[in-house]
Amino acid sequence: MNKVDQYLEAAVRDNTRRSYRSAVEHFEVTWGGFLPATADSIARYLADYAGEHSLNTLRQRLAALGQWHVSQGFPDPTKAPLVRQMLKGIRALHPVQERQAAPLTLEHLQHTVERLEALAEAAQREQRLPALLRARRDAALLLIGFWRGFRGDELARLRVEHIQAQAGVGMQLYLPQSKGDRHGRGVQHRTPALKRLCPVQAYLAWISVAGIAHGPVFRKLDRWGNLSEQPLNSGSLIALLRRVFADAGLPAATYSSHSLRRGFATWATANGWDLKALMTHVGWRDVKSALKYVDASASFGELALSLPTPARGISAQ
Repeated sequence: MNKVDQYLEAAVRDNTRRSYRSAVEHFEVTWGGFLPATADSIARYLADYAGEHSLNTLRQRLAALGQWHVSQGFPDPTKAPLVRQMLKGIRALHPVQERQAAPLTLEHLQHTVERLEALAEAAQREQRLPALLRARRDAALLLIGFWRGFRGDELARLRVEHIQAQAGVGMQLYLPQSKGDRHGRGVQHRTPALKRLCPVQAYLAWISVAGIAHGPVFRKLDRWGNLSEQPLNSGSLIALLRRVFADAGLPAATYSSHSLRRGFATWATANGWDLKALMTHVGWRDVKSALKYVDASASFGELALSLPTPARGISAQ
């Protein structure tokens, strides 16, 4: 691969590249389509899978096919009026309520972290390194993911050399690439140290016991306590989190990696954060995207009893 191809490939996120490759393969191999495609063939492709796949899946495949045509110098057939009309018809005949992961409540977060802390303390007393490592890693993953509202792929791409943390003060986390960073300039995130459920304290405890000085923050860990040099796969986070929640006695099946992001958005809304502050903290640029994560019912608080004065932002030490 020459330098030009290397830079062009680096401009596209790995997850996006894999998704696009899979979509093009599905059109060509599974369905038997030909590229470059016509608007008519795209419409027939959509019709054949309209009742089988969700509208979001079909849209993702259209985006991949459109990107292929543009990158190869061909007109984009996915933008044709026929294709747009087909999507409108599919939406009308196959209405499906969008499924969303349940937001992780602060109560459930606290319950889970307290259990992980108890496991870590017991493992340290009994000198069981694998259990200690797993408990510390999972607690840091939960707390950073919740208070920063990170996506699963963002958690997986965190690196020690891109984080500055000071106990009792806060931490700065730099992500060279992020979904909301359209220009690829990198994003600097800040999180204060908290009086309880502190992500800074959890992070420092994790890298200390793991002895990590550089590389991925969250890594694979086998049953014998061997820590991989490779980061956790973002696709494996759902299973990891559901295991953690199930061990804590929570309804694990309702949660996913998006539950951390939705949980923070719901907590912030209920505690008086306005939408602009929430979008700035999490990194949303589109209001519609932000509103998908906010559970408006939580804003009523405990109305049946009393409404406490909402706190502005996160209380820091």
